[in-house]
Amino acid sequence: MVDQEPDDLDLDAVFQALSHPIRRSILEQLTDGPESVSDLAEPHEVSLPAVSKHLRVLEDAGLIDVKKDGTVRRCHLDAVPLSAAFGWLTQYRVFWEDRLDALANHLENEDQ
Repeated sequence: MVDQEPDDLDLDAVFQALSHPIRRSILEQLTDGPESVSDLAEPHEVSLPAVSKHLRVLEDAGLIDVKKDGTVRRCHLDAVPLSAAFGWLTQYRVFWEDRLDALANHLENEDQ
């Protein structure tokens, strides 16, 4: 996979990939290092083809990289898209913190 700069990422694809609990669980599994597809499938009560579809969504979003290691496909986490999504969300965290601080100040001044 080509290295992507955060500005080049499709945030819609990242958030869509993060919308399913199995895909979030797979990403969590990969935080410990690369895993084979069968190892990633093991804790989930779905078929191997279903897990492969989830992996394709993650790969299309740029969240994982899948490489063939002999007969085994190994998946690696790519955190760059997560960083871009976090940056996008941070804007709104700052916005709401500022708004809540302004509300708190208003309520404090109203009581005086």
